[in-house]
Amino acid sequence: MFDNLTKGLGELIRRLVTGTSIDKNAVEEILVDFRKILLESDVDIQLANSIVEEIRNRCLQEKISKGLTLREHVLKIIYEELVKILGGKPAELLGKKRLMVVGLFGSGKTTTAGKLARYFLRQGLKPALVCLDYHRPAAPQQLQQLGKQIGVSVFIGGEGDDVYSVAKNALEKYSNFDVIIFDTAGRNALDKELAKELKNLSEIIKPDEVLLVIPADLGKVAKVQTEEFNKLVGITGVIISKMDGTAKAGGALVATNVTGAKVKFIGTGEKLENFELYNPERFVSRLLGLGDLQTLLEKAKEADIKKESVERIAEGKFTLQDFMEQIQSLQKMGPLTGIMSLIPGMGMMKIPDEMLKKQEEKLKSYRVIIQSMTKQERENPEIVSATRIKRISKGSGKSEAEVRELLNQYNQTKKMIKSLGGLKGLQRGEFKKLAQQFGLKL
Repeated sequence: MFDNLTKGLGELIRRLVTGTSIDKNAVEEILVDFRKILLESDVDIQLANSIVEEIRNRCLQEKISKGLTLREHVLKIIYEELVKILGGKPAELLGKKRLMVVGLFGSGKTTTAGKLARYFLRQGLKPALVCLDYHRPAAPQQLQQLGKQIGVSVFIGGEGDDVYSVAKNALEKYSNFDVIIFDTAGRNALDKELAKELKNLSEIIKPDEVLLVIPADLGKVAKVQTEEFNKLVGITGVIISKMDGTAKAGGALVATNVTGAKVKFIGTGEKLENFELYNPERFVSRLLGLGDLQTLLEKAKEADIKKESVERIAEGKFTLQDFMEQIQSLQKMGPLTGIMSLIPGMGMMKIPDEMLKKQEEKLKSYRVIIQSMTKQERENPEIVSATRIKRISKGSGKSEAEVRELLNQYNQTKKMIKSLGGLKGLQRGEFKKLAQQFGLKL
């Protein structure tokens, strides 16, 4: 997710935190690089210039807060300006609601409707899904499958029904439900037929929220679509989908916020669980490499991972037994690259994406290998000798090279996490000081 912005900012913050010294000239160099990072993330050039100029003025003109160095002063301002441009405060969806989901063809709108239903279901509410898309082949069947997958009722009209009668009948059928999610047809915002249909549906449904699904790969073009949909039906919030597969995500996220439409959720993958309430402060914290333990623990809870287990991983004290027991749960939390970004300090470590992706692909094989070890070997991998590797290889059906690779990866990851000093190391020194200034909890 956000590859260009994350990598670029990670390197920038490394320079700020670990550099030997910083002065006004160094600040200018950092701002030049910061502007380049924004442009590479598909942020509009005028907006990028405006952001950089605001940061420059604040860095050089504002009085440095007591107890802060110039280095920390600059980082704090970059953090605050990024939070501001990326939305400020989170905007939740709470309580009983009628939601109308609108968007473009191919935006992932129907899948997003299913993700929303799952979100409300996990809040303890009773949601229902309504299909109002009869233009795309198999759209009703897709929504039915999603509803079945999460155990949510889905309403689909009969033969000859139009979208208006379906909407009316669904309102009557689900009058006692907490949340009704209407999945509308996807088309371009400038489509006159869509405009008429959406306006008529809006008058019938009288939605509490009109949520626009925008794919992240639109980049800065998302601004035009958001503005046009807003004119049609009055957008109350935006959901950015497909955040996991494009370098343009920065442009889309910034563009939609610039229109005044709050981004409320982000889709971070194809699975229904790859869906997050959008919190700008937490999000920017991740981008800057400061991590997001709160989101990590929330994901762990949802995936049935105990808090103690997550803390052992963050401390670098986990065993192969811990790893084996949590493989399936970790997969529920999303890609390893995303999990690592939640651990404070990991964003500043130069961990090759290829290494994490390879690790993810081999999780299933690793589990089989670990299951072929004795309890003593799982708890103390250091005792695994060449003879033991041969036995484990034979028992698991994997090559000796794969067994050695697992042990090497385990040792490297453990060593890397320990080099950060674990949670205690992150709770003191520069990280603690910076986190306190940002109101973050490490």
